[in-house]
Amino acid sequence: MWKTLVASIFLGWYFILLAIGLLGWREARKRYFRRNNALTSYSPRARPLEGVSILRPLKGLDPNMYENLETTFKQDYPTYEIIFAVADDDDPCLDIVRMLLDKYPHVDARVTIGEEIVGVNPKINNLMQAYRTAKYDILWVIDSNVSVVPQTLSRSVSALTASPTIGLVHHVPYATASIRDAKFGTHLERAFLNTNHAKMYIALNVLAIDSCVMGKSNLYRRSHVDQISGLGVPLSKQNMSPPPDGPVRGLASMGKYAAEDAKIGHSIWHELGLEHCLDVDVAQNVLGPMTLRGYIERRARWIRVRKAQVLAATILEPLTESVLAGLLACLALHYFTGADVVIMFVIHWCIFLAIDLDVRYHLTGTHFTSNAELGEFILAWMAREILAFPIWAYAIWGSRIVWRGVTYRMLRGGVVERPDRATRHSQDFADGRMQEPLLDNHDH
Repeated sequence: MWKTLVASIFLGWYFILLAIGLLGWREARKRYFRRNNALTSYSPRARPLEGVSILRPLKGLDPNMYENLETTFKQDYPTYEIIFAVADDDDPCLDIVRMLLDKYPHVDARVTIGEEIVGVNPKINNLMQAYRTAKYDILWVIDSNVSVVPQTLSRSVSALTASPTIGLVHHVPYATASIRDAKFGTHLERAFLNTNHAKMYIALNVLAIDSCVMGKSNLYRRSHVDQISGLGVPLSKQNMSPPPDGPVRGLASMGKYAAEDAKIGHSIWHELGLEHCLDVDVAQNVLGPMTLRGYIERRARWIRVRKAQVLAATILEPLTESVLAGLLACLALHYFTGADVVIMFVIHWCIFLAIDLDVRYHLTGTHFTSNAELGEFILAWMAREILAFPIWAYAIWGSRIVWRGVTYRMLRGGVVERPDRATRHSQDFADGRMQEPLLDNHDH
């Protein structure tokens, strides 16, 4: 009886996973295949749209950076400003920003230089000045390695203002890379973002059971963010006194977390009771050279961040991957029917590959240029799927992450600390006052 029960659970879980994947696939086909036929521009005959402050946190140089930043100057929208947030006045990215300011003098754009230290997260520290001085209530925070089409802002604001129950609009990221500069890790990252990650990200946002936000490109209202604290419970259940009796609120309250994007989305959802909208546009993420080791460390780092935030879901993560879930399902089918496990697994993997390739096509809107490119992508996809469990096993047993030679330890709730200063500064982390940077802004 117990064998039958276990086999039934494996099969049941597999079909749930397959159903979620098919949902993501269907939505990718429906949502992104027709995005170029959606509302394409602002019409003066339409109702007036609110002004928007576009915040782009910058640090160092990214691949394709000039073209990425230029896309925000080309938005087909009547009223917006662009604020480039830079921590240091000697940052090389400022040369690119100045060239764009000279090229587009008619665009309301400026630079803020300097950090306001409110926590461990340098992206938040970098954004504080721009956040406080932005002209408009609607904020569009977009990473430096992301490019968008000219219609993205008009469509996103329309989505944000369509209903008072919408508190955040975001865009699914997809990856591109220069073949000349790409390394093996680059191919793995591109295969991951453009297939399994996109499929599940879309599906989870359609199901809308809970917040699921990645911070490459997000729109929300400053008046909403000013209310959140990161506690994750409705405002009615919080102590609304100002600090020190009550919690820190606003963007500054996110400074103690490693993944501020997910935390902002979670807080808007749970504290304000507002929904999220995954819009029809995409955030094109331009990848640079990444080695295999770099890819492994990157995936492991974010597994440990997720473990600190949602332990149960992270423990179950391997069961959402095609290799382990497919193998268990094939063993269950063998138990019930005697079918050959190897043949069944090959069929299973071909189904998942076909779904992922179609998701990639509708997300990027492009076909492979040659059979060699298709074969290279399939090999990267297979390697990514095979490596998923070993990377998870490596990551799940640790709580420390290494960034730029500095070791940090993840704490419950996504807060971080320096292990060598844990005793002296643990309260500083809890209050959001720790000052050593963990991640640079374009790694989010």
